[in-house]
Order: sequence, then structure tokens, then C-alpha cells
Amino acid sequence: RKEVVKLSPLPKRAKRTYLAMDTDKEVIGYVIPVFRARNLFVREAREAMEVKVEKRTRTTHIRESAERMELGKTMEEWAEFRKKMNPDSLTHRPEFIVKPRGQTVWEGKTVKLHCTVAGWPKPRIACHKKKSCDFIDTAQYHVSALNVKGEVSSVATIVVKSSIGDGFCAEHGVTFETTIIDKFEVAFGREGETLSLGCTVIVYPTVKKYQPEVVWYRNSVPLKPSKWVHTHWSGERATVTLVHLNKEDEGMYTLRVNTKSGFDTYSAYVFVRDADVEVEGVPVAPLDVRCHDANKDYVVVTWKQPAVEGSSSILGYYIDRCEVGTHHWAQCNDSPVKYARFPVTGLVEGRSYIFRVRALNKEGVSRPSRVSEAVVAMDPSDRARLRAGPSAPFTGMIKFTEEDPTVGVVPGEPCDVVVTEATKSYVVLAWKPPVQRGHEGVMYYIEKCISGTDIWQRVNTGMPVKSPRFALFDLAEGKSYSFRVRCCNSAGVGEASVSTGEITVGDKLELPSAPGNPVATRNTDTSVVVIWGASQVKHLVGYYIEYTVVGTDKWMPCNNKPVKQTRFVCHGLTTGTNCVFRVKAVNAAGYSQSSPDSDAVVVQAAISVPGKPTGVSLVEAVKDYMVLFWTAPASTGGADIRGYFVDYRTVKGDVVGKWHEMNHKALTTTSYKAENLKENVFYQFQVRAMNMAGVSKASLASAALECKEWTITVAGAPVGLHVLEVRDTSVVVLWEPPAFNGRTPVNGYYLDVKKASAGEEGWKAAHEKANKMKYMKVTGLKAGTSYVFRVRAQNLAGVGKPSAVLGPILAQTHPGTKFTLLLLFQACVQMQKFFLFPHTLLSPHVLIPRSRAIFNSPSLEDLGIFSCVVTNTDGISSSYTLTEEGLKRLLDISHDHKFPVIPFKSEMAMDLLEKGRVRFWTQVEKCTSACQVEYIFNDVIITEGQKYTMNFDKSTGIIEMFMDSLEITDEGTFTFNLVDGKAKGTTSLVLIGDEFRELQKKSEFERAEWVRKQGPHFVEYLDFTVTPECNVLLKCKVIKVTITWSKDSIEIAEDDEDAQKIERKDVDLTFNIGKVSPLDRGHTINTCLFILFPPANSSSEITVVSTEHGIILSSMVTYYNEELRVGWLQKDAKIAASERVKSGVTGEQLWLKINEPTEKDKGKYTMDIFDGKDGVKRVFDLTGKAWEESLNLTGNVWGEPVPEVSWTKNDRELVSDERYKLKFEHGKFASITIAAVTTTDSGKYALLVKNKYGTEAGEFTVSVYNPEEEENKEEKKGVSRSLQSCVSFNRTCHVSTRHC
Repeated sequence: RKEVVKLSPLPKRAKRTYLAMDTDKEVIGYVIPVFRARNLFVREAREAMEVKVEKRTRTTHIRESAERMELGKTMEEWAEFRKKMNPDSLTHRPEFIVKPRGQTVWEGKTVKLHCTVAGWPKPRIACHKKKSCDFIDTAQYHVSALNVKGEVSSVATIVVKSSIGDGFCAEHGVTFETTIIDKFEVAFGREGETLSLGCTVIVYPTVKKYQPEVVWYRNSVPLKPSKWVHTHWSGERATVTLVHLNKEDEGMYTLRVNTKSGFDTYSAYVFVRDADVEVEGVPVAPLDVRCHDANKDYVVVTWKQPAVEGSSSILGYYIDRCEVGTHHWAQCNDSPVKYARFPVTGLVEGRSYIFRVRALNKEGVSRPSRVSEAVVAMDPSDRARLRAGPSAPFTGMIKFTEEDPTVGVVPGEPCDVVVTEATKSYVVLAWKPPVQRGHEGVMYYIEKCISGTDIWQRVNTGMPVKSPRFALFDLAEGKSYSFRVRCCNSAGVGEASVSTGEITVGDKLELPSAPGNPVATRNTDTSVVVIWGASQVKHLVGYYIEYTVVGTDKWMPCNNKPVKQTRFVCHGLTTGTNCVFRVKAVNAAGYSQSSPDSDAVVVQAAISVPGKPTGVSLVEAVKDYMVLFWTAPASTGGADIRGYFVDYRTVKGDVVGKWHEMNHKALTTTSYKAENLKENVFYQFQVRAMNMAGVSKASLASAALECKEWTITVAGAPVGLHVLEVRDTSVVVLWEPPAFNGRTPVNGYYLDVKKASAGEEGWKAAHEKANKMKYMKVTGLKAGTSYVFRVRAQNLAGVGKPSAVLGPILAQTHPGTKFTLLLLFQACVQMQKFFLFPHTLLSPHVLIPRSRAIFNSPSLEDLGIFSCVVTNTDGISSSYTLTEEGLKRLLDISHDHKFPVIPFKSEMAMDLLEKGRVRFWTQVEKCTSACQVEYIFNDVIITEGQKYTMNFDKSTGIIEMFMDSLEITDEGTFTFNLVDGKAKGTTSLVLIGDEFRELQKKSEFERAEWVRKQGPHFVEYLDFTVTPECNVLLKCKVIKVTITWSKDSIEIAEDDEDAQKIERKDVDLTFNIGKVSPLDRGHTINTCLFILFPPANSSSEITVVSTEHGIILSSMVTYYNEELRVGWLQKDAKIAASERVKSGVTGEQLWLKINEPTEKDKGKYTMDIFDGKDGVKRVFDLTGKAWEESLNLTGNVWGEPVPEVSWTKNDRELVSDERYKLKFEHGKFASITIAAVTTTDSGKYALLVKNKYGTEAGEFTVSVYNPEEEENKEEKKGVSRSLQSCVSFNRTCHVSTRHC
């Protein structure tokens, strides 16, 4: 039998494989086998027991070897596959196997960029175009690969060449000019409407397939297409369409056209008015709702308050939320919140939400605002992983932190727990997650503790939060709390974080302060510019501007979206209305108080087209050109003249041609050289003026002028006549020299004048000799009469033709024309400046702003007459003559102001005080609170310490320095140096030589006396006096001592006869010797006669006399000498001399004058007279009839501007006369003096003050009654009298006038 050999694909005993293969034996997967342990063991045991002998051929052996090699290769591939299936060991960042390659292609071709990227996990690919070149597709293209391990980028450059010409761009080397026409104006829309804005853009020259870049901006922020904003560029016209307008769409819209040569822009404002409210008085909808700080279950919603609160103030806001994909709105807060910021909690992780806000006042709830952008409730790190690419491509790397695969780990404690927001409605906490938190996520519990206790209470017991943010509500306002946070997961609750410390519940953000005074100025026929002072506030949202028409109480908003700048143009006003404006600031806390109202302003254009030029005349003519001159228009329209346009036409007999333009570019002068004319042809000319508002009407056509060369020898006519300084009897006429001088230069001028009503024969020369100046003052005019003027030029050939007539000019002084010279000094300017200010009143209530002419370092070259002209008026002007003497005076004043000196009331002086102390002092007239003093001794600054004591009373200006004693080393110069801003002052006192030694001795003596008086001592040493009866009294004063008398060194005992003559009263001791005899060894007779009649004893009683200025207390002395010392006291207090109270001696009269006495001047007055030995006191009680003779009432008034003052009695105005004297001095002190007061002067008095900001009054009641009558009435009624004074009134009233 022959053996047949067959090749089988798999031998019977081949090892089973678990790889899934296709027909081509390619591994396509892995098959997981079913576990069959029992069957496998039985089969292998059975095969082991069977012994089988098999004969192998060479073919079989070769086949088995090939199978083993294939199996080994398959297992290696399987090992590689298993490695890829294990991410823990083989994950790696992306890498480019093949990078993209740059290419250069022709325009119109298709380009594909290829690259190969490896990485595990599989990276995400993002492509970016970095920048545009000449062609829109020529750029650098970046490809970025990103996975959890990192990011890698590669760059390829694409260059697109034009297929036209030599391969260069068509626009290469072309300079484009962009013009924007058909511009959109200021637009107004209403909520819910659709609004389109557009402009036509012309780009010159036109290049095929080249398009500029068109970008739209709102408030300088580029607009992106959305469901609310649609943009379109047709190649010629750019448009933006705002669908379903909301107040968020209000703002400044700008169209920007970018080309390779530059850019051009155009801007205009878009106003969005509120839609009509459904219920009258409710507020309008809030605006600009945004979401911030979104997390897993938490988001902060902010918004802006509306401009209109309705008929009452806004009480709060409701926040609604809606899950994206549904139409169900849920209210987030049960009670309204006042802050424009609210934390919303309780969101579901992974879901998207939108929000809206409604405002509430007493009348109801507003319409909802526009919904916010959708926000996803998720962790910020998860949101970063879901991004399609890096947040900032090619600038950095997004890093991901992988968590350790640990399970069952209790999380650690959170860190950095802080309070991010605190209001009286809620408190927001924020913290950082713990470092140790395990593989699973963590949640948080929040605990609070009331200040003063140790009890911690968990706030969210039922549901832990997932976000590291939490808002706590229902806290007691004004109480303090501490907060902490714990983490938790399935393994348990971790340790608590560090406490935040005590936090007081209350509004941390204050309401903004009221903005400064707004200033409204005219702009156009329908707009007004409003400027105001900034509000002092943190986190300002913006300002709302409101206006009202004078005579109404309805305030309307100018803007419905807050603006942050302090200048705003209010559009949409009615022309001719008189409007008042105010501003209020707003931040998250709410609205500020409204600013003060602005001054009323009439809505009308601030500028207009100028008037027509006048006096078009010929000043020179040649064969083919003529030189024209004209006078500028009297009215410039409120703006500077920017130029002139000249038209011409030909004239043949009575036939005139059409007008043609001579110049296409505006002329800047009032003369023009008309060239390319035909000789011997007649022409007429007219001129138009132009300013920023437009072009004026044409002037009157000139006379027919022949283009023919002049052959005259005299000068031409002067031009440019105008007047200044128009007064009742004089006027100043100015002119310009003629353009044609004739054969010789002009050497003088003649001015002619005549009344406007007179004929040609009325012309008279204003002067005899030729005037070489180009101006002249004409005097001798008659007030109220109109005059006309002309000027003729003279050269050596003679006098030329007169100029065009100027006038008529009315000789009349305009009210308020006054020229004032003032000085200005600045610390940063090192030269003198002086300014000329003309104050010109157009009407009794309108003041033209001040105009300034500044001279730097004036010198003798600046001497002369300076004039200032007010434009757009009939020659209103003023002048000032600066002379050499005046310039010298101004420079002296300038130096004094530039280097100011602090004035002193008195130079430094020195006083010797008790204990031998020395006081150095001075007094300045005035100083500010910033004034500083340096105390200097012998050029060395000394400070307060043990030796020196300093004091500076800035209210009185008294500067003092005290020294306890003077030593030898204190000889020298004492100086006070004062610095008050730029002002400085110095005063010194020199104590050297004999003067210092004398002062030092006095100081030591006073100190020794003070030490002596601390123990037993004589206050007055033993002395004698003689009585009128010629008895001699020995007297002295002693303190703290027992006295012993002795005569001729023999002690007088108590039982001696002389002891009966000794008396002691307290510290006073007297010894009455009796009559003088030689045995007593007393004074001589002459001395006794002098002492017998001392001057003090010869004074009379005090009398009182009333004068028109006040009262005078006086006393007469029979014997007066220079040693007599007189002192006045009121209520036992020494009277200080002042401007109102003065004392002195006239002849033998001692007097005290009190000007304008007040209630405080009542009381007992004492005149203390001392003649060196004896003293006498005269007493006078200044009450009763001496006080009732007149009544003076005073009031202190202040206000800006200075108010008007009037007095009323029983609502009837008082007039100053002999009985009532009314005074108002220095703009502050108002007084009324009633002479000979009687009971009829009782009544209700009032001091009225008034200025343009308001009126206020100070009222009081004056009661005058007879003391005797009052005593009789009280005796009858049995009531004790409670009023002691005969006149009861409020003597001084203080009234303040503030401007609102």
C-alpha cells in the first residue's frame, strides 16, 4: 500500500491560539476563551497515555518551522497591542511624526496641509491661522495637538502668488485712499425693534479681487455676529443689523475700514429707549445680565440698574433661571435683593442655564431683562478639558493633574477660606480644595459660629455642596460670624479648615457720592453737551443723565445704558426748549443722590454758517490778473473762518455771464490774485466765507472791474477797515495798507468821517497832518449818532483814492465793557505773567467768558495800547494802555506774589514771667493750617524738650517759646522761621551784651522772689501813709509769719500803750502813730502835704454818655500826673483793648469807649486808679436806663454769590432812617440799630438773605416793656418776675445761604 502525504493547515496536536485573524491571517482582535479547566485536564491526560509514532517527512518539517516563525511574529504583534491597551505605562504627550510643510501656490489653487501625529491618549488636533499678509490666505498656519500629557505645535507657511503679471500681488506698491460716505447719523430705537446702520465705503484705486477689512465696534469693543447682531459687507456698503433691540445695544458704534495703507473710521451714537411699561409707575427692565464664577452648583449673576425707577424707588430685584432646552422659568430668590449681584445655588452639575432679572417697586414688577448667555454648571477644571483647544494658542500649555488611584482616603482640610462678598442679604465664602482628597470627588460642609460663642452650627446639613463656593443667607444684619469648611467623601468627613475670623454682616460697598455740578453747553439744534465732576466711589458702574424742560417737573433719561466718562452728548432734544440737566452715579449698591441741577440752557446750535463778506474791491490790476480785497463777515457763526471762495463772471454791457469758481481750495486771507484773465475785459466778483458749519451766502457782486494795467502814480485805497473801542464820544479806526503803493512807498494816511445821514459834502478830515500809523482814535463824536469812515493813503506822488466806506457805526458805549489787569503766578513758572481780561456784557444776564493775553517776561518793548475784540458783535472791544510806570508797578507786584512773605502783626518780643521764666513770642496776621515753624538759636534748630517749650496757636497766629531760666550759654540770636506753602517769614530777637546780662539778672531775681514767697515773707514792706487828718499810719502785708512790732529796737509788748494802736486784718497790719511830731522822726512837712492829696482820691464818680457809635464811661480827676495808672474791669475781669473797646486819657478825663455794644457788655464796670502809693476803685453798673437807650441787632451772613440783605418788622420791610440804621459791611455782617427804644418797638423781626440759589430768613421776637409797669402787673397777679432785663431779644442771629 502506497502512503499518501497531505498538507493540513493545522496539525492535529497544534497549540490552540486565541488571536482573531482574517482570511489573510492578519490579527484583527483577541478572543477571550471560556474557562474549561476540567475538560483540558482530561484531554491532556488521555493524550499523555497514548503513545503514537508518526513518521515526519522533510516537507512536514519545513511547514512546521514556517508556522512557528509566523506564530512568533504574531505574538510580538500581540505584545505590542497589549502595551497600547495599558495606558498606565505607555501614555505620552503628542509628537509630530511628519510635520506640516509650507508651500507656495498660485492664486485660485487648492492647498492641503498634511501631518502625522502620535500620542496616547489620542490627541485632539486644532488648526489656527496666525496673521494675514497681502493676500487674505497668505499666512502662517499653526497646527496644535493636545492631550492630558501636554501640547505640541508646528508651523507651516502658505504663500499665495498672483497669476497675473510677473507673479506679484496686484495691490503691491499701491497706496489706497478710503472714503466713507452716506454715513449713518445718531440713531434712536425702541426695545423690540430692529435697527440697521450702514455706510458706503469707497476704496481708491480699485484693485480686482482686493477687499478691505471691515470691522464694527460698540463702545470700542469689536462686534461678533450673533442672533442679536448681523453684519454684512457687499463690497461697497457695510451694514450692521441689530435684531430685537435691547438697552444693551445702546452705545457708540464705530465702522473701521482697514487697508494695507491705513484705516478710516466713522462713529455715531445709538440710543435705545425703553419699551412702554404695562403698568403705569413700574420700573423699566434691568440690563446687561452676566454670569461669573460658574462652578458645579453655583454661579454669580450680575446686572445693571435701569435708568428709570418708575414712580417710586426700586425696592429690589428678582432673579429667574431657566434650564437650556426648556421654557420653564424658576425664581431664584424669595425676597427681593437690593444689590445688583446675587449668588445662585442649587444648580445641577453638567446642565446649562440662562438667567434674567426683574425690578420691583411699590407699583409692581418690571418686564424681564434680556436673558444672559448660557452657562454650564461644572467644575472650572472640567470646563478646561472640554475646550476644543488651548485658551491662548501657542502662548502656553494647559496642564492637567491626574489624581492618584487611591480609594477610601478621608479628604484633608480646605485652605484659604475667605469671604469674597458680604452684604446685609448674604455672605459668599470661597476656598481652595484640599491637597489630599483621594481618587473620588469631594463635597463640602459649611459651619458658622456666632461671635462670642464656641458653638459651631452646620449650615448645609441636608445636602453638601460640590463647588468651593457657597452663599449663606438669613444671617442677622449687624451681627458678627465666623465660618469654616469641612470636606467629605465616601470615606468620611475631614477636619475643619481654619476659621475666617469674625465677619460682620452688612453692606461693605457704599452708595456712590453725588456727582459734581453739571455744566451744560450748546452743541447742535437737537443736542447739548453735559460735563460733570466725578463721583467718589469704588466699583463705579456708570452715570445716568436726566433732563427736564424748564416749567415742568418731569425728568426724562438721556441715556438708558450707564456711561463711565464724565462727559456726554445728550441727543434727541427739541430745538428751542430750555432744559436743565442733572446726573446720578450707580454701582452695585444702588443709585447716588442726584447732582445739583445745571443752569438752564436753550437747545440750539452753538455755531452756524458765517455771514456774507462785504466790500469786494479792486486794489491792483495788471494786463492778465487783478488783486481783489474784501472785508471779513461781521458774524463768524460762532466758529473761526476757515477760508473763502471767489466766484467770477464776465460783463459785456448789460449782459452778464454765468458765475464760475476761481479757487477750488479755500483761501485763508481776505485778498486774492485772480489770474489768467483777459485784458480789457470787465469782470464781476463775489466771495463766500466758510467755517466748520458750512459755506455762507455769496457777498454782493462787485462793480464791473476792467482787467487793465494801472498807470497811476498815487497809492491805492487802504483795505480792511474796522473799528474798536466804540464809545459815546470816541472810536478807534484801524486799517491795512493798500496792495498797490504807486511809484513810491506809502508815507501816511488821512482819515475822513461824516455822519451817516449827511451827504457827500459832509465828509470832514479827522486830522490835519498825515498819520503814519495804521490806526487812529477819533474823538468829539456825539453819543447816539451813527458815523461812517474812510481812509486815503499818501505817497510822494500825492493822495490816492479813498477806501471803501466803513459803517455806519453807532457812537454808543456798550454796557459792561471794562478792561482789567490781573497777575497770575504759578510755582512751576519762573517768569512773570500778566493777563488782560475784558469783561463784556452782551445783556444784563449774559457774561462773555474772559479772554487772556499772556506776556512772558514783559519789558519796555511791550509798552503801548493793547485791545481785545469780541467777535460776533458790533465792534465790542476794550483796550489798556501799558505805560513804563505801570509796567514797573506790575513787576514789583509780580515779585511780591512770586516770593510771598508771611506778614507779622508784631515782631518777636520777650516777656519775663513768674519764676523767672522767659517767653519769646510773635503773632502773624494770617496763616493756613499747613503753616510750619522752625525754632532756631544761633543758626541751630532747637526742638521741644526739658529746656524749651513751644506753642503755635494757628487760630490766633501767636507763636510762643518758653525757657525756665537764662544761662550764660543762652546769649545770642533767637529766630522763628515760618513756611506756609510758597510764603515764608522770619523774625528774630538778639540778646547779647548788657541787654542779655540785664535780662538774666531780672530772671534770677524773679526766680529768687518766687522761692522767697514760698515761705513766710512780706507781701508789702513796711511803709507809711498820711490820712487827711494828718495821722501817720505805718502799714505792711505779711503771709505765713508771726509779727512783732518794735520802736527804737524795743519790742512793743501787748500791755504797752502803743499796742492799742496796732490793728491786724488778715494779712494787713497797720500802726496808727497819730499826729506827726519831731520825736517820731517822721517825714518832713512837704512830703506830708504831697501824700495828703493823692491824685487817685481826686477822681469823680463814673458817668455814662451815649454816642452814635456806642457809649462812653468816663471820670474826671482834679490832680493828674504821669505816674497815675488806670485799669478798667468788667465783672472783675480785666478788659482787653480792641477795635471795639478802647480806653484812654484826654486831659483830665479818664474814659472807656464801647462801640456797638452788645448784650455781653452789660454788667458791673470798675475803674481801678493807682498813683504809686494809694489806689481808688470807682464802680458803675451798666444796666437799666443806661442800657435801654438803643438796641443793636447783628447777623453773620455768608453765601456765594454775596446775598442781598433786608430787615422786616411784622412782615413789613424796614428802611434806614434816623430811627432805624441798617448796615451790611464786608459782605458778611448785617446789623440794625434802633435809637431810643420804646415799647412800640416790640414785634417780630426777620433778617432776609437772598441770592440766585435761594432765600433764607432768620426770625426772632423783640419784647420791650417798662420795668415799673411790669412790677405793678406782677404785684397784682402775685407772680414773681422772671425776666430781669428791660429788653428781651435775640441779639445775634446767624443766617447761612448755601447754593444748591
